[in-house]
Amino acid sequence: MSLTDILSPSDIAAALRDCQAPDSFSPKKFFQISGMSKKSSSQLKEIFRILDNDQSGFIEEDELKYFLQRFECGARVLTTSETKTFLAAADHDGDGKIGAEGINLFIHR
Repeated sequence: MSLTDILSPSDIAAALRDCQAPDSFSPKKFFQISGMSKKSSSQLKEIFRILDNDQSGFIEEDELKYFLQRFECGARVLTTSETKTFLAAADHDGDGKIGAEGINLFIHR
């Protein structure tokens, strides 16, 4: 399964266009534009599984900086500031990584 099986390719493209410039990435806005904020918990778990590059069950800081590239291979890498801000906002237990439940809560908050 790929992200385009769950999300519209045009919505993904629009979300990526919105954050092309360095330090312009807003997770909440990206989730809204891409359509992720409208998906069910089970769909978000599947999206999380696809985004979890090493299949550890968590998205760590090193994976998070490549978040946009999981949607399109030519997308930019998140800046250090964007990565740290995203991680801090979605890491609900402070362990330095985001689990599927954490991202689900963050998206629907």
